[in-house]
Amino acid sequence: MRYAQGGGLASGRRQDRERIRSRAAERFARDEKTSVIAADLRVSERPVQRRRRTWREDGPQGLASKGSAGRPRLTGAQFAVLEEEPAKGSAAHGRPDQRWTLERIRTAIGRRFHLTCSVPGVWRLLHRHGRSWQAPARHALERDQAAVELGKKDVWPHAEAPRRRSGPGWSSRTRPGSR
Repeated sequence: MRYAQGGGLASGRRQDRERIRSRAAERFARDEKTSVIAADLRVSERPVQRRRRTWREDGPQGLASKGSAGRPRLTGAQFAVLEEEPAKGSAAHGRPDQRWTLERIRTAIGRRFHLTCSVPGVWRLLHRHGRSWQAPARHALERDQAAVELGKKDVWPHAEAPRRRSGPGWSSRTRPGSR
């Protein structure tokens, strides 16, 4: 089972897969047919063929799990170093303002650790470490909160498009001759 927060298989499920691979290795050693192994293990033949080739090239240890494919690329120590980067100031990073966008964090990771990652990968990394986007603590000095509330209450409802009514007899099209 995959998880939306960037995880892979749960540890119990990963162990089940490991047992299946070890059983397949035993059957490879007995030179059983691929189709028989696939049917017994309830998998398709193609993965069995790939595992058999890996078993021939690397032996049984080649079938061992390599870990989660989506494991974090930054270690905990590296993430701690990354957290110190904004404190150095924007001038140290060649930026005119104090904003730290996902793209800027991605660039900092690349420069500091010589790693490439995607913008969604940066978001997942920050999310795993309990970080989230931050709204500014203060609004612009020119902001008139009373006018904003008035606009939400009185002006915005009139600016919205009217909703289509549903049900019998409420059609946006009329048939010729129906009037």
